[in-house]
Amino acid sequence: MSPLDPQKQILAASEHSEKTFEFSTQDPRVPAQWWFQTSSDGLVLFVVFYTLACRWNRCVGCNLPSKSSLNPVSYADLIAQIDHLFALPEVSGRLGEVEKVILSNNGSIFDEVTFPSTALMHFMVRLNLDLPKLGVLTLETRPEYVEWEEMEFLSRILKERQSPAELELAVGFEAFDETIRNKMFNKGLPLEGFEKMLAMVGRHGYSLKCYFMLKPVAGLSDDDAVTDIHQAIDYLDRMAEEHGVTLNMHLNPTYVAHGTPLAESFARGEYTPPYLKDLARAALHAQGTKVSVYLGLYDEGLAVDGGSFIRPGDDSLVESLKAFNSNQDFGILKACLQE
Repeated sequence: MSPLDPQKQILAASEHSEKTFEFSTQDPRVPAQWWFQTSSDGLVLFVVFYTLACRWNRCVGCNLPSKSSLNPVSYADLIAQIDHLFALPEVSGRLGEVEKVILSNNGSIFDEVTFPSTALMHFMVRLNLDLPKLGVLTLETRPEYVEWEEMEFLSRILKERQSPAELELAVGFEAFDETIRNKMFNKGLPLEGFEKMLAMVGRHGYSLKCYFMLKPVAGLSDDDAVTDIHQAIDYLDRMAEEHGVTLNMHLNPTYVAHGTPLAESFARGEYTPPYLKDLARAALHAQGTKVSVYLGLYDEGLAVDGGSFIRPGDDSLVESLKAFNSNQDFGILKACLQE
């Protein structure tokens, strides 16, 4: 499909993956979402800008494009979103504390059709002017949109700061098993393509974050879901060693997203979201490896009723897992399994 017809491309992908959600029609001068979180990198500002939806849009369990537009959003509107974000009192009051920023548009920041370069440059300028403690900028993207010359230019901008910051790429991997990842979930990510990108990340000295999902599809037992993450950690550990890359796994327990085939499986009683203890059991495998782990604990308000991975009585587990995110103390995960 030609990039000149992005709407047709997005709608065809929705039809292909049997997605029924609608796209957002919010104010194009306001970001889609933003929040603060705490990780071992310090205070993190996670921002999701409102842009044209992800043009891949085939991942079966994903309804993040429902937070996006079916129409292009201009670079002028995106610049207004950026300035709106930095002007919010609850954001501007903490900019001096922020040590990491994760930049997302629920798709690919490096897809210039959805996120124009002019807007990206404006965001980089605001980071350098307004975030004195920034140490890491994370950019979410599909690998096929990465242009290494552009990455090098962005890295140079971050090094011009009084306190230089580093670049991190963030890509969705979702599942390690090839059948689950590409045939059932329809991620469209072959290992060969991932490893080619990883080699370039290592060559340039960048870091890499890989998003994985615990139990992303129906028909997968809880034990099999945990095993898949264990295999992923082993693989990433080998890759980190081979390419000399600082590598993080961002592990999200799957929620049942509205307007997706997974929601239909859930309604038929064929799928149960993962349990937080299984999340801890999966992440514990990273102890002693070169892979750090961040546990996603936010469904972004996109889960169907009863389809979240957080259940009544999980409050103490949630707080423990948040603590693990801050200090990578695997003893916390072991204690979670004994509760």
